[in-house]
Amino acid sequence: MVLGIIDSSLGFPKERLYATVYKPGEGDPSDFDKEAYDVWASIFEKAGLDPKKHIHFGGKKDNFWMMGDTGPCGPCSEIHMDLRAENTDGSLVNADSPWCIELWNDVFIQFNAKEDGTFEPLKEKHVDTGMGFERIAGIKATTKDFTDFSKAPSNYDSDLFGDIFQVITDMCGVKYQATLPQDRKSLSETEMNDVVFRVLADHIRTLSCAIADGILPGNDGRNYVLRRILRRAVMYGRRLNLKEGFFTKLVAPTVAKLGGIFPELKEQEEVITKVIHSEESAFDRTIDRGMHLLENIFNQNPEQISGSDAFALYDTYGFPLDLTQIIAEERGLTVDVDGFNVEMEQQRERARAAQKKEIIDVVDADTAKATPFKGYELDNCSTFETTIEDVVKTEDKTFSVFAETPFYAEMGGQVGDTGLLVVNGNNYHILNTIKDGAGRYLHELSKEAELKSGDKATVTVDINRRKSIQRNHSATHILHHALREVLGTHVRQAGSLVTPDRLRFDFSHFEAPSKVQLAKIEAIANNLILQNDPVKSYEVPFDDKPEDCIAFFGEKYGDVVRVVDMGGWSKELCGGTHVTATGEIGLLKVVSESAISAGTRRIEAVVGESAYAMVVEQYDLLHDVAGRLSCKPEEVGQRLDVHLEQQKKLERELKTLRQKGAANQAEELVGKATAIGNLKVIAKVVSAADPNAMRGLAVQISKALGEGVIVLAGTFGPKGSLLCMCSPEAIKAGHKAGDIVRDLTGKLGGRGGGKPDFAMGGFGDASQLKAILDTFTKELS
Repeated sequence: MVLGIIDSSLGFPKERLYATVYKPGEGDPSDFDKEAYDVWASIFEKAGLDPKKHIHFGGKKDNFWMMGDTGPCGPCSEIHMDLRAENTDGSLVNADSPWCIELWNDVFIQFNAKEDGTFEPLKEKHVDTGMGFERIAGIKATTKDFTDFSKAPSNYDSDLFGDIFQVITDMCGVKYQATLPQDRKSLSETEMNDVVFRVLADHIRTLSCAIADGILPGNDGRNYVLRRILRRAVMYGRRLNLKEGFFTKLVAPTVAKLGGIFPELKEQEEVITKVIHSEESAFDRTIDRGMHLLENIFNQNPEQISGSDAFALYDTYGFPLDLTQIIAEERGLTVDVDGFNVEMEQQRERARAAQKKEIIDVVDADTAKATPFKGYELDNCSTFETTIEDVVKTEDKTFSVFAETPFYAEMGGQVGDTGLLVVNGNNYHILNTIKDGAGRYLHELSKEAELKSGDKATVTVDINRRKSIQRNHSATHILHHALREVLGTHVRQAGSLVTPDRLRFDFSHFEAPSKVQLAKIEAIANNLILQNDPVKSYEVPFDDKPEDCIAFFGEKYGDVVRVVDMGGWSKELCGGTHVTATGEIGLLKVVSESAISAGTRRIEAVVGESAYAMVVEQYDLLHDVAGRLSCKPEEVGQRLDVHLEQQKKLERELKTLRQKGAANQAEELVGKATAIGNLKVIAKVVSAADPNAMRGLAVQISKALGEGVIVLAGTFGPKGSLLCMCSPEAIKAGHKAGDIVRDLTGKLGGRGGGKPDFAMGGFGDASQLKAILDTFTKELS
């Protein structure tokens, strides 16, 4: 392909092509890449071009690729194309000019960059090569197939983006003008509009492809990167006055354009659309509040957004720092990034402080020997003979370390094993098994033990408990399979807990599964259990794992991995213990499904004996209810509907009676009101169902009373409630409801307060209530 570019089989004018080769400057790593130079010289000479003119050199800045401060790296060699209208001389190579574009890059990965700044050779060396397809298409489109070099090239000039741009135009009425910014700090309206077009097109393509690969927007790591990309796009779209939901509409043209080459986009189009719609809707609900807060910040400080304000926007409204910076830059403001980072670190410290962990620092991880686990075979779990290698003590616990063990240590969501230890005729209960940083299994003992290294020991795992744990663990794999079958292959495990009594399975998904979907998931899981397929486990090198085995990008796996295969339909990498056949699980029953964070759901379920116990309990409960309703179990729902309808009817009748009673009570109280000047005063103990009903009674009285003061009190169980309403004229006369309630409840051993026109309070002792209200009326007169 590289030769194809040089020999013009792709139509490229070869005299405009230039290669770069690594040549270290002072302090740069490695040596001059003479091998790459010789290869390029031969290629250019065969093409009739002068290598001295067409091969340029670059140091670490331009021709040494690094993935980060540390990690694999090495020299690189690139192909550039000079696209100026005049005769080219390659002077713009590695000069960051829009008129000279890098087309291809060959990276020779041969070093590992270390934290101390040194570079060590890699045992295995690789070449990473690739061409920018969109760059090629954009150059050919801009130059009209290399016939017009009057315009700076752009990736976005090709038809790869045209359909997306047209949909944006249809939504906002603005056309893409293909301008490129002349001054990035001072964009014209047209230049800014074109920037928005490009941002939206780029971001919808990125998100669609990532979601099709099973990555969903979320709160951590790469998932949060996707969430930031989507929110950035939505924010940019507002510059074109695009309406809520506009970004979701860009999925269809993206899939139509790219789906022929990437069929997973077509297969996952519905999921992609739903995920983006869910994320966009969630952000739209918070963006207005966030923008309102930003406006207040701008008004308070016209020069800089403080770190604390920027963090509040991030933490409360989901505004990434870069979005705040973009908006601030438009207003000519800066953002206190250092202050933001301080706030972020303080939040991390609070999160770390909230996690209570027991630290066991017992051994040098570089010299300690990991404990071999022998517990996959249940035959090893009873009276297993081993040797004590070490005894570890913390402030209040004692742990034993064995030469090898059948006890599974807590990891991967599976709880640790418990059981019995026998040493020198003494019995010790093993309460838990955990793993330290060196890979040693630590067995927590029930009591202080006089053990020493070299002691012979016999250990027995609580086999019934282990089997229950295994049933739950295998059930998580079946549940994972069923979830992916019903909801889509984007579903991936996001965490789990496997105990003897229950399982908890967290998974990535963008919305709550419907009742129908949950029922289908449960039915699929139980059908697979009934098939009683064998469950096989085996270890293979990571690179040799089955192609259909579930392994997720970003997860850490060792060189050798353990594959758990259930009947061929579920294959996952897992180090936990499992049943030997799915039928051992017995029954799976979903207990609950809920959201634990945006984009992450949780299912809790029971299997085996726990599921049987729950079914029996609910069966007995159903029959008990049926007996109380004097009907058959299958008639319970219908009978309840009848009773609930009768209840609603009685509640309506009761409400009508209470309203009539309140109206009569109000009329009676108004008739007994005390006249004080031009005001009327009512201060009485009343009968009401609750404080709210008493408040409604006060409103009825006020409508009939006119100008005056109303004080009502009542007892509701062990406590009492008192309220006061004052009309405008009463307030002018110096009577304020808040002061009145505060004074009267204080005399009754309670407290209260409120506004001048209305106030409420509570009290406990009602023995003096009537007398205090009578005294209040006399004092006003």
